[in-house]
Amino acid sequence: MSQSTTVQALRAPAESSMPLVTAGFFNLQGFELIQRVAKAFSQSSLVPQAYQNNLPNCMIAMDMAQRIGANPLMVMQNLYIVHGTPGWSSKFLIATINVCGRFSTLRYEWKGKPGEADYGCRAWAIEKETGERLDGIWVTWAMVNAEGWASKNGSKWKTMPDQMFIYRSAAFWQRAYAPELGMGLTTQEELVDTLDARTGPDGAISVDVDALRAQAADKATVERSVTGPKHADATDVEVRETGEVLDTSPAKAQAEAGKPAQGAATAAPASQEAGAQGTDEGGLDPAKVENQINAAKDLEVLDLAGDSIDGVTDMAERARLHDLYQEKRIAMARAAQTQPEGQAAQPAGQRPATTQRRRMAAPE
Repeated sequence: MSQSTTVQALRAPAESSMPLVTAGFFNLQGFELIQRVAKAFSQSSLVPQAYQNNLPNCMIAMDMAQRIGANPLMVMQNLYIVHGTPGWSSKFLIATINVCGRFSTLRYEWKGKPGEADYGCRAWAIEKETGERLDGIWVTWAMVNAEGWASKNGSKWKTMPDQMFIYRSAAFWQRAYAPELGMGLTTQEELVDTLDARTGPDGAISVDVDALRAQAADKATVERSVTGPKHADATDVEVRETGEVLDTSPAKAQAEAGKPAQGAATAAPASQEAGAQGTDEGGLDPAKVENQINAAKDLEVLDLAGDSIDGVTDMAERARLHDLYQEKRIAMARAAQTQPEGQAAQPAGQRPATTQRRRMAAPE
């Protein structure tokens, strides 16, 4: 028995009989579809600069939009990339919570007096299924100052603190009660506060890593200068002017244990500088030791700097400094081989047998 076919069915386009294809990464038809749609987005001037002419970014944003049930263009306009780390805008995250249908609209509770350490707010909402009130954690000025959020360049905490309290408390509430809505990402405002990021005229967010490292180094220097060395008897190394060979026997060491070091008056500035290198654990600062090795101009000075390596408590840093010392000593020994005749070059990697130096007690 033959099956009849209507004229309307014959005139219908072939696409109407094809199965529905969902854009995605894990099947051929879905991957082709998401590529075609993402290409259209990448050529639009309405999307942020991070997505223009960037097909992979558009595809990822489309996949995220599909997972949370949002419009792809809305996701692209509210998903920021800060130093390679994506983050949602706080207003988009709040809107996502409000329309998800599981909770009431977010509300905010305030406490304290403006400007005081205990002033702040927390977010709360009602879970519709149980009727329970869900309270977030308090965000106060004490927390803001302890985390250093207000100390960043161009921080909004200085100009619009109440709005930042709302954004931060909402982000904390979302991570506590609905982490799946944010897909594990932090907010753009948190990334800026944490990484000291800057927003350019084109909307791109960037971080000056070199400036952050210099700022951290300056802060460490200030802390060391304020606290001072923990041990007053830090290692002191001195070149002796006489030609005698240093006596390193136990008896000699015990005999000189109670006497001041020879040349202590001239070595006082060096001793103070070495003491400033002490860390909280009693060891030496690896960065200072590395600077001494790099600054050495001859083998004797290099060997004296190498003596300080054993004062570094970090075993990984100590091994790295030993490698640096050996490399520089070999290079300097090779350079010394080009000296005029009559000046014997020292073998590479080997210290002279009569190095003229004096070592005081290292920190305990």
